[in-house]
Order: sequence, then C-alpha cells, then structure tokens
Amino acid sequence: MNVKNYVRFEFKSLAENVSFARSCVAAFATQLDLTLEDIEEIKVVVSEAVSNCIIHAYENRCNEKIVVLVSIMDDRSLEIVVEDQGKGIEDIEKAIEPAFSSDSSRTGLGFTFMKSYMDEMEVFSQPGEGTTVRLKRHFRKKEQEAYA
Repeated sequence: MNVKNYVRFEFKSLAENVSFARSCVAAFATQLDLTLEDIEEIKVVVSEAVSNCIIHAYENRCNEKIVVLVSIMDDRSLEIVVEDQGKGIEDIEKAIEPAFSSDSSRTGLGFTFMKSYMDEMEVFSQPGEGTTVRLKRHFRKKEQEAYA
C-alpha cells in the first residue's frame, strides 16, 4: 500500500482551531468520493483528537503546537495522525477506556468515538513527551458498496 496523496498542517492549540482542523481534513478526504455520513464521522474523529490535545495535553495553553498529517492510500484508506508535544498519557490503556477522563467535567468518550468510527486506532505517548494518535479507515469503492 502506497501513499497516493497527503497533507500536513500545524496550528496553535486554540479552541477555535478545532473546526479548522475538522474542515481541512474533511475537505481533503472528499478526494475519496465518500458519503456525507463518512465525512461527518471523520469530522467527529478529528474534533475529538484535536480537542484532546488542547484540553488534556496542553491544559488549554494556547501557544502550543498541534500537527495533523492526513494520507490517502492507494487502497482507498484514509490515515489521520494527530500529534502534540504536551504532557503525555501515563496509562494509555486506562485513557482509552469508555467514560474515562482526567478531567471530571468531561464525558471521556473521545477515544471511544475515535475507535468506533475508524478501523484502526493506535496511541503512542510518553509522560512529558507528548502524544501521537494514528487513526485509519478503509473505504470501499462506490460500486462495491452497492453489492455489500
């Protein structure tokens, strides 16, 4: 499997940039000729991943950097990588449990949504060194969907 196209962008950890990241990834993903439902699910995933960076990794400090890399593979899969250099996650297994949040005012469903909407999810993190979330989803060709 080879990368057919990709885009990489970075931005400050501002809450208003969540919608920017979501829109950029959705616009890029339209190259795959996806359904509106697929696009909406991708938007949710990106919103959750970027929000995690802002709220948990950087604890709402707005001068930090978030990097997003989106790749379209030649097998019609979409890979989204979101990176921060924040405080990191001490216990990844616990963090990805449904309803777990390090902030009691949050629902703790971000990773749950990411896992449910994507085919693959990997989280790499070290305390004090930041976190990388890699998400991947495979899409069928339109003619394959008609027979599924």
